[in-house]
Amino acid sequence: MTTLGTGLVRARRWLRGHPLVFDAALALAVLACMICASFAEPNPGHGPIFGVRTPEPSSVLLMVLGAGALVLRRRDPMAVLAVTGLLSAAEFTLMDPPAPVVMSAVIALFTVASRTDRPTTWRVGLLTMAVLTVAAMVVGSTPWYSQENLSVFAWTGMAAAAGDAVRSRRAFIDAIRERAERAERTREEEARRRVAEERLRIARDLHDVVAHHIALVNVQAGVAAHVMDKRPDQAKEALAHVREASRSALRELRTTVGLLRQSGDPAAPTEPAPGLAVLGELVDTFRNAGLPVEVACTDRDSPLPAAVDLAAYRIIQEALTNVRKHAGADAKAEVSVVRVGSTAEITVLDNGRGAPRPADDGTNPYEERDGGGHGLIGMRERVTALGGTLTAGPRYGGGFRVHAILPVMTRTGEPEKPGTADSTGGRA
Repeated sequence: MTTLGTGLVRARRWLRGHPLVFDAALALAVLACMICASFAEPNPGHGPIFGVRTPEPSSVLLMVLGAGALVLRRRDPMAVLAVTGLLSAAEFTLMDPPAPVVMSAVIALFTVASRTDRPTTWRVGLLTMAVLTVAAMVVGSTPWYSQENLSVFAWTGMAAAAGDAVRSRRAFIDAIRERAERAERTREEEARRRVAEERLRIARDLHDVVAHHIALVNVQAGVAAHVMDKRPDQAKEALAHVREASRSALRELRTTVGLLRQSGDPAAPTEPAPGLAVLGELVDTFRNAGLPVEVACTDRDSPLPAAVDLAAYRIIQEALTNVRKHAGADAKAEVSVVRVGSTAEITVLDNGRGAPRPADDGTNPYEERDGGGHGLIGMRERVTALGGTLTAGPRYGGGFRVHAILPVMTRTGEPEKPGTADSTGGRA
């Protein structure tokens, strides 16, 4: 049974790839049926009787022409229907009793109905039924209500209905296939979009971690090199801060890269993502690096959502890193985190003067000297992803200000959007 089923499937695929061969075989089968039926004499009492009559040569010619026209039924179904209809009407008019040339017209009508729309099927089907039925009833010697005449009406009507049903089924299957393909494309696009978003998020985290800790390591290493000979105790302290900063950087990098592990890999670190709960430790690293930082944080007992908490931590981390790198040696920083209704406001201020470039280079004096920083870009992306706002720029009278407003209350899984993130001026 399996071999037979496989053979049928292969034969069907081959015939679909060679429609002209299938139509030629169908035409031969229809011709054989018409010739066999032309030898039969209908007998209402005991069924048809074969061998009583013989078809005329003209009837045989009309049957051959009608069957031959079916070979081209896919290329021009309307023309084939017109030819077979005229041949059937001519057979009804010229011969008594007529040969069943109308079989070819029935197949042609089915083809038209299966390959056109429903209004066309109705118009063409009614016209064909009327012409052939009237020709059979009016011209023939049998009564108009005879079984042969009514069968012409029935067969043409069933051909039109069957063709329309086949067309509807094909349209339904094509619609299902199109929806499935569109759904597959949508899933692939959604998967690619999520992968891109995850890569961007991980890139932001890596940038924040590396920029912060490497800046601190650089500063402490410079201090250690400067005082190594004259004040070794202070140099040892600076090197201890370097070791602590590097250890913290490695720990956060392991946590971030752990998100990229696949199933079967060693277990990723289970340490929680950094947030405002460890803000004191973050500020201490900057104080140890020589940057005075004052912190004002309200509503410590009301934790923020995880995404907002991490974004607030990263914004403060990046802003203080920029202060340490660009604000100058005597700069001071202020950090405030305030809950205002359904939002959290994060502000980082400094009084530094920075190290401006020459005035004629057309650049912002607070930008990173190599022009390749991505700190403010990363902060804007974090805030925008949460539906918040970000403003960053020089303060009047000197210094720099970073101010972020993050929504705390969520609605239907999406943060409330008080506005869009923007930036004026900026350090990188």
